[in-house]
Amino acid sequence: FQEKIDMSAYPVESIRNFSIIAHVDHGKSTLADRLLEITGTIAKTDRNKQVLDKLQVERERGITVKAQSASLFYNYKGVNYLLNLIDTPGIQAQTVANFYLAFEAQLAIIPVINKIDLKNADPERVEKQIEKLFDIPVNECIRISAKQGTNIDKVLEKVIEKIPPPQCNTTDPLKALVFDSTFDHYRGVVANIAVFGGEIQKGRRIVSAHTNKRYEVNEVGILTPNEQPTHKLYAGQVGYLIAGMKEVTEAQIGDTLFMYKQPVEPLPGFKSAKPMVFAGMYPVDQTEYNNLKSALERLTLNDSSVTVHRDSSLALGAGWRLGFLGLLHMEVFNQRLEQEYNTSVILTAPTVPYKAVLSSAKLIKEY
Repeated sequence: FQEKIDMSAYPVESIRNFSIIAHVDHGKSTLADRLLEITGTIAKTDRNKQVLDKLQVERERGITVKAQSASLFYNYKGVNYLLNLIDTPGIQAQTVANFYLAFEAQLAIIPVINKIDLKNADPERVEKQIEKLFDIPVNECIRISAKQGTNIDKVLEKVIEKIPPPQCNTTDPLKALVFDSTFDHYRGVVANIAVFGGEIQKGRRIVSAHTNKRYEVNEVGILTPNEQPTHKLYAGQVGYLIAGMKEVTEAQIGDTLFMYKQPVEPLPGFKSAKPMVFAGMYPVDQTEYNNLKSALERLTLNDSSVTVHRDSSLALGAGWRLGFLGLLHMEVFNQRLEQEYNTSVILTAPTVPYKAVLSSAKLIKEY
């Protein structure tokens, strides 16, 4: 029997929600590990484990594929803070674009220069580049080595000082955003939620704005990064919810959950990512079509940046045309299908759509 945590001790003003965003191989997962260690969330014996990278493909390739969240507790200047960290996947070739999106959304941005322990590290040059490219003063950059644990406490202090608390209220009606979901064979769908208003607890009846289906909440809790049941989750907090959803399709990423008979304006959800690389995917044997279809549905719900359109080929039969953010994304998706859903597929050679404007000013689209 697990003692439930009382989350009422963390009012909105002592909550900070943040994520680590950077290019592939910039040490995000190692930094996440150090932050988990310094806040006592994990023991130091787990050194360099990449605790938040749980998938087999993440372990093998040393990359983060699926966003994971963890609630950290940290006492700073005598105040107990709740820091919700979302460890995002490395963003292939789109880090700068994401900086501008964050800047436009007026989010607080904390520049961190990692891997200063490397022989060929040149933090001065990097700081100058950051200043030139992003107009961020050199003295705002924090130089760290996530591997050695250098200056990690400074990152947490900056998160508390620079990031504002969430703009929400516990007295409002319940409004929760589903930002991820996983499937558990025994308990059904586990939905990761960010609570934007009100509070939620076991026994309450909730409704999905996306499907209009009703559910009764069986369990709520926080991720530390393992599931820790709590009595309630309050506005501004991030955690998980289990409510008898049988299919992953019921926990649509970007969906809004509200209390039965207390409808709210749904949250705007997420802007979909734009695929850059396209490939055909077909079952090795057509009798496997339905199994592959259900595996694709489950996996694309966890990775909404993949686009799926039905397709067919004279040689390969019925299949799909999938759109990915890049070649690594395509490889990882294929590997996850094989490892997590035990399916084998035929993947056609990837293509990139392009437009060509001829000198006669005639526009040609090629796929």
